[in-house]
Amino acid sequence: MSDKLIVTAAPHITGADTTQKIMQRVCIALLPTLAAATVIFGLRALMLTALTVLACVLFEYGWCRLMKKEVCVDDFSAVVTGMLLAFNLPATLPWWIAVVGAFIAIVVVKQLFGGLGHNVANPAIVARIALSVGFAGRMADCPFPESGVDALSAATPMSADLTSEAYRALLLGTHGGVLGETCALTILAGGIYLIATKVISPIIPVTYLGTVFVLSAAVGVDPVCQLLGGGLLLGSFFMATDYVTSPTTRKGRLVFGIGLGVITCAIRFFGTVPEGVSFAILLMNLLVPYIEEHTRQARLGIAKVKRGGAGA
Repeated sequence: MSDKLIVTAAPHITGADTTQKIMQRVCIALLPTLAAATVIFGLRALMLTALTVLACVLFEYGWCRLMKKEVCVDDFSAVVTGMLLAFNLPATLPWWIAVVGAFIAIVVVKQLFGGLGHNVANPAIVARIALSVGFAGRMADCPFPESGVDALSAATPMSADLTSEAYRALLLGTHGGVLGETCALTILAGGIYLIATKVISPIIPVTYLGTVFVLSAAVGVDPVCQLLGGGLLLGSFFMATDYVTSPTTRKGRLVFGIGLGVITCAIRFFGTVPEGVSFAILLMNLLVPYIEEHTRQARLGIAKVKRGGAGA
């Protein structure tokens, strides 16, 4: 009887990874960038990150207790949201605005839609966009490095002269910007770690970055500057790959990555704002259900429904 056929409902593939383990690996991948931001901007970067993480955890705990739901703060999803939110903020942002962002991310975007696994958009992305609209001046006030290295003398590297100094600044993060838009090397290291540990698939980030590279070269804009500047690397590895708000199929991920690249370039090259990563991710998040519908594998033994025809 040990060899009998057991019939169960799908899914039939299981793994040892849990939500907690996956989120912990994401936190580990973000630590090098947090360390770099602390070196570049001083202890205020570390304090801002600690504040957003604490606020996200407390908001999630409080909401679950208020609604008499199971408290799941130990799954580290709120910690990841807090870290990503901080990486989308300038180090000099007043503490109370950061707390407002945490409330938007956890309560409005995540919990009001049912909690982890039910949100339709990335919480940190929506919070950044909301703060950028509501506190535009504060969010645009990005500090320059406090370290001893020479800082890039431009408010944003996207508009810098393409010299060896500019490339060096983009790689090392010695320029003004939010915490996650600075040191490209540490963000790349974290992204490679996530791919190596199979936390994320390389399809979305590679397709996203490749699309931006090709479109930038096609319009005569330096593609390397476009890849390293702004929040493209952080968005492609850490936010566009969110399990809940990204496609699950291989074809869907390709479409998702290409769409992200097209929207990002359109906003950067023709829009009125210098950065388009946040809006691109939000728009593509909203399209994920339709991408899934048109790219999922056909069920075996079931004929496709013919649309149209004389009897339609």
